[in-house]
Amino acid sequence: MADNRKKTGKADRARVSTKEKYEVAYEAKKMGVTKEAVIKAAKKVGPMRKNIEAELKKTKPKAAKKKTTR
Repeated sequence: MADNRKKTGKADRARVSTKEKYEVAYEAKKMGVTKEAVIKAAKKVGPMRKNIEAELKKTKPKAAKKKTTR
């Protein structure tokens, strides 16, 4: 990622650097997963944010739907 955090651009936003704790933490919070899950997904699919998010959506456990009675 960029050496200077103030100089970011489109290319910088399209990737998640697993070496930068703040980027991993942001993505983990955004997707509702652990930091380790973000790092694991990045190792599997690469640094592109859209690919990481897609992988996390596939592997994220789904919440059980409540059965409604009428």
